[in-house]
Order: sequence, then structure tokens, then C-alpha cells
Amino acid sequence: MDKRIKALRRFALAITILNILGHTWLSFEQSIAQLLTALTTCYILEISFEVISAKQQKRDTVFKSGIKNSIDFLLPAHITGLAIGMLIYSNSNILPYVFAAAVAVSSKEIFKVTIKGKEKHFLNPSNTGIAVVLLLFPWVGISPPYQFTENVSGSLDWVIPGIILFTGTLLNTALTGKIPLILAWGGVFVIQAVVRSWWFGSENLATLFPLTGMSFMLFTFYMITDPGTTPSSKKGQFIFGGSVAALYGLYASLGIVFTFFFALVTVCIARGVCIALGNAYAALNEEKPKITANELEVTKEASV
Repeated sequence: MDKRIKALRRFALAITILNILGHTWLSFEQSIAQLLTALTTCYILEISFEVISAKQQKRDTVFKSGIKNSIDFLLPAHITGLAIGMLIYSNSNILPYVFAAAVAVSSKEIFKVTIKGKEKHFLNPSNTGIAVVLLLFPWVGISPPYQFTENVSGSLDWVIPGIILFTGTLLNTALTGKIPLILAWGGVFVIQAVVRSWWFGSENLATLFPLTGMSFMLFTFYMITDPGTTPSSKKGQFIFGGSVAALYGLYASLGIVFTFFFALVTVCIARGVCIALGNAYAALNEEKPKITANELEVTKEASV
């Protein structure tokens, strides 16, 4: 089985369990209606785009290939919908969830570049939807970090983060291969935190506190490591992860809030632009007429 499908299934299962526990045992602030709204919007748009694409390409939709393929096809939409329903907070308003989900799924169809001969989206869907909503609607915020551990105490304060750490490490080691990206992100994050603490004269390293939060862990293992929108090479992963952390430090120094999401979407955009420019440059060089050795000799003789 394709590692991508395995990763999607594990990720979908993990985020589904987390949401179920969040609304039944933990203290998720969002309503069930908001969660289902985000999820339904993602499903509808994903299916609609597939139908349109199938008609344009004159092929059958994936839904005609059986239930198993249909479920696998909807896994990205499932993950995106649950992530949006879990991470943004807008009091009792539902429309921000619709808008964020629509932006997330639509971004995959609009913003594409050619990578190794295949058209692929370069924006992290759920992160893009969340970032756009936060940017356009200042009254919308991020779910409070305490919602993940408010109703637990004692050893469970360590067990829950430990489970996230273990499952996230296992997933990204065995299936996504994004450990270099995680190491670069975490390493540069520590460096920028120490530099900011020294630069602003902080008496303690408060800039390192985000490392201890559930938000940081979820972002590290389940957001920034999206296989579809991050480099596959080790060098590319180091550059990508380090760039997000460095940009995080810059944005935080400028007083920009919701820094995780804005730093990631910025790096994703920069990566997409670089790939597009590289493709354009390569295409331009291929179009230039090639002069053979004989033609070169004739040209020299003519010039003499």
C-alpha cells in the first residue's frame, strides 16, 4: 500500500479520536455544529471539484471505483475539516468555519505548481484556511490551548502530550519521512527563542515556553509536516522547517499574533513561487534553439 494512503489513514484516525475525546471528555470550546459545518463544507467542495475535474478530463470519478477508494479520496477533506473545526474559535458564529473550509479546499485547486512532472498544490490547506480567516476577520481567534487538558490532572497532564509525541514521531518516522523537517523546525525555534530573549533583555527564557504547549506539539507533528506541501529531500526539509521557525521569530518580534499559522503560510507561498520561477526558467531554456557543431562551424566561416 502507498505510504501516502497509510499516513492519511493514520492521521485521519488520530485527529478523529482527538475530536471525539475533545467534545466528550476534554474541554473543546467549539460546538458540534461548528465542527460538522467545517467537515461538511470540506466534503461538499472536495466532491464537487472531483466531479468537475472528471468531466473536464473525460474520465470516471473516483466514486465509481468502490467505497474503499471513495473513503481514501475524502481523507484529506476529512482531516482539513476536523483541523479547522478544532483550531479556530468564533464564539457561536458558524460562517467563519464555512469560509475557512472553503478557502482550504479551494486553495488546492487554485494554487498549483508542477513538481516532477505532476501538478501539485503547494499551500497547506487547513493552515491556509485558518490563516486567511484570522487575517480577514480580527474577531475570530484560535481555540484556547487549555481546552486540550483542562479536564485532566495528575499523571494525565503528562500522558496526553506523551501520546501526541509518541504517535506523531511514529507517524513521521515510518510514513511521512519528515523527521529532518521537524528537527530543523525545532532546532531553529530554540535558536530564535534564545536570540529574541537576549535581544529584548528578558530575564528568563519565556520565549521558550511555547515548546511546552499542546499547540506547539500538534503544529509540529500534524500541521507543518503535511507530506503534500513540504519538500521530500532532506536538504529541502531542513530549509523549509528552519525557514518557518526563523520567520516565526521575526513575526513574533514584530508583535504579530497567531505566528505559527502566518509563518507557515508565508513559507509555503515562497516555496510555490520559487518552484514556479524555476519551472519557467527551465521551460525558457528548453525553447532556445540549439546550435549543432556543424552549424557553429558554418557560422564562423560566414563571419570570416
